[in-house]
Amino acid sequence: MQELGRTLILLGIALATAGVCVLLFARVGLPLGKLPGDIAYRGRNFSFFAPLGSSLLLSLVLSLLLYLLARLRR
Repeated sequence: MQELGRTLILLGIALATAGVCVLLFARVGLPLGKLPGDIAYRGRNFSFFAPLGSSLLLSLVLSLLLYLLARLRR
């Protein structure tokens, strides 16, 4: 049970850190959610949003960051 508790605490810290990063990106003016490739459709009774461009950018940045961290640990 102790490992589950530690895992949940680390997950909570990671989510809080991600939330702070999103708030900082919004304050700096980084247009996440409004990049080319993000699909937004608004109908009368329906709206759909698929942040494909933003997802690809975040995936690329995180992959590069994790790659660099792995190289530094060797």
